[in-house]
Amino acid sequence: MFSIGIDIGSVCTKGAVYDGVNLFTDIVPTGWNLRESGEIILRRLMNICSIKTDDPRFIIATGYGRDSVALADKKITEITCHARGAHYFNPETRTVIDVGGQDSKAIAIGDKGQVIEFIMNDRCAAGTGRFLQVMSHVLGSEVDQLEKLAQDAEPAVINSMCAVFAESEVISLLARGISKESIAAGILESISGKIIHLTGRIRIEGHVIFTGGVSQNSAIRKSLGSRIGIDITTHPQAQFAGAAGAAIIGFDNISKS
Repeated sequence: MFSIGIDIGSVCTKGAVYDGVNLFTDIVPTGWNLRESGEIILRRLMNICSIKTDDPRFIIATGYGRDSVALADKKITEITCHARGAHYFNPETRTVIDVGGQDSKAIAIGDKGQVIEFIMNDRCAAGTGRFLQVMSHVLGSEVDQLEKLAQDAEPAVINSMCAVFAESEVISLLARGISKESIAAGILESISGKIIHLTGRIRIEGHVIFTGGVSQNSAIRKSLGSRIGIDITTHPQAQFAGAAGAAIIGFDNISKS
């Protein structure tokens, strides 16, 4: 039997298949129809792993769109799934910093990937991928180009915690002739500060892993590590922590039955 995890986020829908040994993943943009996004990723996963429609499978849905996955056998909060996925990527992990499209979270976990405590920001764009998206748009750039643009530049100071006010602040900096490179560096420092503001509300100890779509930005990861005073690692599949955790939890359910 295959265990499938589907994580429907605000920007991307991630999927994972776990067979007890191997983890297979895939990702698609989350469209306006969350149910359809879940169905698309499920079809793609079944095709990747050559799973037939009548093959036994166990599906766990997570993420903010989990209730839209009609075929799910179980629905679990993303906090639980991200913790378990991060533990799978590195069993030494004790703190997870996850930054997605529209929320960010810090999770303290135990030696089996269980949640000990967490804090989550899902009401404001500060410290999220959405913040990066808005800021890069003002600079006429793409999110994945910000890190290169900011390389070796002196960061401009961006004080606003709110994405809306920060956007106005960036426009003012451009009007004053501040370089895009300096502003890009300031944006990355700003989002790092916003994430630190969140993580400061839980106890950070042990191995720290950075997950979610924003974890692909090494400049933000290095800035976080410098601010916390701890080396922060990530993983090539860090964006799939929620889906991977869901699939692994599903496999545990299968094994116990």
